[in-house]
Amino acid sequence: MKIDKRHLLNYSILIPYLILSVLGLIVVYSTTSFSLVQAGLNSFRSVLTQGGFWILSLIAIAFIYKMKIEVFKNQRLLFFIIVIEVILLLLSRFVTRAVNGAHGWLFIGGVSIQPAEYLKILLIWFLAQRFSNRQEDIELYDYQALTFNHWLPKTLNDWRTVTAILIGIVVIMPDLGNATILALTVLIMVSVSGIGHRWFSALLGLLVGASTLILSSIWLIGVDKVSHVPLFGYVAKRFSAFFNPFNDLSGAGHQLANSYYAMVNGGWFGLGLGNSIEKRGYLPEAQTDFVFSIVIEELGFIGASLILALLFFLILRIILVGIRARDPFNSMMALGVGGMLLMQTFINIGGISGLIPSTGVTFPFLSQGGNSLLVLSVGIAIVLNIDANEKRHNINRVIEESM
Repeated sequence: MKIDKRHLLNYSILIPYLILSVLGLIVVYSTTSFSLVQAGLNSFRSVLTQGGFWILSLIAIAFIYKMKIEVFKNQRLLFFIIVIEVILLLLSRFVTRAVNGAHGWLFIGGVSIQPAEYLKILLIWFLAQRFSNRQEDIELYDYQALTFNHWLPKTLNDWRTVTAILIGIVVIMPDLGNATILALTVLIMVSVSGIGHRWFSALLGLLVGASTLILSSIWLIGVDKVSHVPLFGYVAKRFSAFFNPFNDLSGAGHQLANSYYAMVNGGWFGLGLGNSIEKRGYLPEAQTDFVFSIVIEELGFIGASLILALLFFLILRIILVGIRARDPFNSMMALGVGGMLLMQTFINIGGISGLIPSTGVTFPFLSQGGNSLLVLSVGIAIVLNIDANEKRHNINRVIEESM
């Protein structure tokens, strides 16, 4: 029985997404208009750019929702996109200039593209396809089940090797924020893949061990000495602010300290939309990494909590799609998208509150960043497509059983 997909649309996912996206446009205008006016520019400049990416995101959602889910199971297509992604990552690392101490952006016609952002959804797609090829019989070294038709040597066909290479390129940019999200997303997908608890434990131990080693080394050697070392200097400054932001208010601790001031200023009910003090030149990157500090300052703890509640509701609905899905690929794809959103939210909130070192991660949907919005929208579109296909399959199954 042919059922129109329009009647299977999951509004409990689409409506929260639309609300958060519109709120994001309002927040982007609020956090950027003052600095743009001070620079003699159009106060709507940033929100118009973000709005352009949002329109593109809506088009992408409509296009992806109409696609057959089997397209995402095509290994040749995935292999081709991975090759393009690796090329873009290498170009952004070794060809373009650094921004805020890190590489990772390609500038094309006045528009910046951040390949590491797109790697989030690509890695979820890659792992979902690999783990679902023979979900019922995944073996530790079963290369026959998990290969690109033997186009590459066995070592490069191994999901562990491919994952390590992709995340490793992001690490050397250095882009610790996206690298952390990628690593935690991989951890989540391994945990739900049925591949076994040993790999989950090993990956978790590796992440915890590496973080502890880096933190301890910087603490023992000293931030001043490590700050001159390539790559690690960038990391050291992040950890320096984490240890005590008030020790270096004019340097590494400036952002986090002013993030605290913004949240304290907000109180329960906030200063009012557009009335933030910290965005007026005191808090750098107020529109990206620390945007939720400004949200708390303007809307207060209650307003910010409502936004967080809506975001967590969206994440839970996405995870529920993954739990209910009968197809292994559909299940892991949805759980991967939900896990990515959850990790990105956790890392951003942890960074602005000082619970973990700041890693430059944007807040989902609210931060300025067209690449981030587009990637999240693609993830939402895939989940909507998966949910509609699962509903259609269930309806057809019920009809067949009743005949």
